[in-house]
Amino acid sequence: MIYQVLLPIGVTLLSYVVFYVLQYAYREYTSPLRHVVGPKNPSFVLGNFRQMAVSAAQSNDAHLTEKWRQEFGPTFQFKGLFSVSELHTSDIKALNHIVTNSNVYQRPPVTLEDARQLLGRGLLTVSQDEHKRQRRIMNPAFGIAQIRLVTEVFIEKSVQLRDIWAAQTAQGHGTARVEVMSWLRKMTLDVIGQAGFDYQFNALDPSARPNELNQAFTDLFHSPQAGRHAMLRLAQAMIPILKLRQPMPGSKLVLNARTKMTEIGTNIVLESKASIKASGTTKELGSRRDLLSVLLKANMSTDIPESQRMTDAEVIAQIPAFFIAGHETTSSSTTWALHALSMNPGVQKKLREELQTMSTDNPTMDELNSLPYLELVLRETMRIHAPVVYLSRMAMQDDVLPLAKPYIDQNGQAHESLPIPKGLMMHIPILALNTDKEIWGPDANEFRPERWEKIPDAAGDIPGVWANLFTFFAGPHNCIGFRFSLVEMKALLFTLVRAFEFEPAVPKGGIGPSPSLLQRPIVLAEPEKTFQLPLILKSVNAEAF
Repeated sequence: MIYQVLLPIGVTLLSYVVFYVLQYAYREYTSPLRHVVGPKNPSFVLGNFRQMAVSAAQSNDAHLTEKWRQEFGPTFQFKGLFSVSELHTSDIKALNHIVTNSNVYQRPPVTLEDARQLLGRGLLTVSQDEHKRQRRIMNPAFGIAQIRLVTEVFIEKSVQLRDIWAAQTAQGHGTARVEVMSWLRKMTLDVIGQAGFDYQFNALDPSARPNELNQAFTDLFHSPQAGRHAMLRLAQAMIPILKLRQPMPGSKLVLNARTKMTEIGTNIVLESKASIKASGTTKELGSRRDLLSVLLKANMSTDIPESQRMTDAEVIAQIPAFFIAGHETTSSSTTWALHALSMNPGVQKKLREELQTMSTDNPTMDELNSLPYLELVLRETMRIHAPVVYLSRMAMQDDVLPLAKPYIDQNGQAHESLPIPKGLMMHIPILALNTDKEIWGPDANEFRPERWEKIPDAAGDIPGVWANLFTFFAGPHNCIGFRFSLVEMKALLFTLVRAFEFEPAVPKGGIGPSPSLLQRPIVLAEPEKTFQLPLILKSVNAEAF
C-alpha cells in the first residue's frame, strides 16, 4: 500500500527534476551570454547564493559581489538558487536602460508569488497596469502636503523615545548602555501605525496589552525560524509541485498571520471609510490624517471611474505594504545613522551644534529640511547604508543592453552592448553603485558627509528620485514612501542627537551587516542574537529632562 503511494510521488518528483535539469542545460548551452565571465558555480542547487550568505555571515567579505566586480568588472554572471543565471551589472548606462524600460525588465514572477503569500495583491506585489492603477490612487497619500501633516507624529514619537532613553541614562547617572535598534523598531512601528493607518500599536508603552497585529508581523518576520520559512516559501514559488503535497513548515504561521492581518485590516478600512462618509463628502477627511484615509479618499473620489478604483481587498493589502516599507527599512537606516555618528565623533559634534540652533523641540517638516548638515548626514547614511542591498528583475522579452563601459569577454573581445534573452534574471546592486569608487572616489566606503558639498560629476548619471542615489530605486517602481522615511529619520536624529552623545559599545569592527537582502546591523561576536546595535548613551543635558 505504501509502495503504491510513494512510487507515483517519486516518479513525479524525478520527472520534474530531470525536466528542470534538461531545461537548464539547454538554456545555458544556447544562451547568448554563455561566454560572459563570472565566478564558478559551486552547487547546482545553491549556486553562488550560499557563498554570498556565508561570506556575509562570517564578515570576511560582507559584500562578495564587490570582490567579484573587482575581478570581472561591473558586468558579470553568477548563479542564484537552483543555478538560475543572473547578470550582475552596476554599469550606469545599463541601469538607466533597465529602470526606463520597466515593461521589459519586471519583478520576477517567483518573487511576486512569494510576496503575495504574505501580503496579498498590494502595491509591492503587482506589476504593469495593475501597479500603475494602484500607484496613481496612492500618490496623494505620499505627497509633500501629506508628509507635512504627519511630521507632528514623527516628532511626538521621537520625543517619547527620547524620554525613555533619558530615564535609562538617569538611572546610570547620565550614562546607559542601550540596544538602540529594538527601540527604534518600536518607535517606527508606532509611527507607521498612527500615521499610516490610524492604528495604535503602543509598542513604546510597556504597560500596553500585547498587540495582535504586531504579533502577527513579528511571527512572520522576526521569529527564530523566519529565515528558514522564507526560504521554503521561495522554494515553493520556484517549484510549484511542492504546493501539491503536505504543507511546508511555516505555512500555518503564514496562514494565521494573513488571517489576522486581513481581519484587523478589514476593520481599519471599514472604520476609515465610515469616518470619511460621516464628514459628508470625500473632499474632507474629518479628523483623520493618516495615509490610509487619504488613500481611501482618493479611491472614493468621483473623478476615478469605477473600473479604475481599488477593491477593499487591494486597499487592505496596502497595510502590510505600509508596515514593511515604512517600518523595517526606516528603523534599520536610523540605526545605521546612529552607528556612523558613534564612530565619527567629529561629525556627531558638528551635527549637534547645528541642531541646537533650532529653538524648538517640535520642528515642522520645513524646519527640519532647512538644516543643511542634517541633510548631508542623512544622504551619506543612505549612500553607505542603503536599507535594500539589491533588487532583481527579469527580462520579459529579448532585448539589447547598452553599456557605458565595454564588456571584455573570455576571448578578449570588447562589447559595447549585450544581448539579453527572455527570462534572464538581472541582479541590480543598489549598494554597489552607491559605493562605487569610480564614482565616489577612493574613500567611497568611508562615512564622510562633507563629500555632498561637491557632488562628483559621475554621480549625475545615477538613476534615482533623491540625492543622486540609487537607494530608493528609480523609474515607475521607485519607493513611493521615500519622503515619509526621510522626514521621519530627520525627526529622530533631530530629537535624539540633541539629547544624547552616542559612543560605541563594542570594539571597532565589531558591528557588521546581516547576511540578507536588507542591510541590518549585527554584533559579529553574537550572531545568534540577530539584529542589534548596542551603544553607550550619555545625556547632553540631564537637567533638561
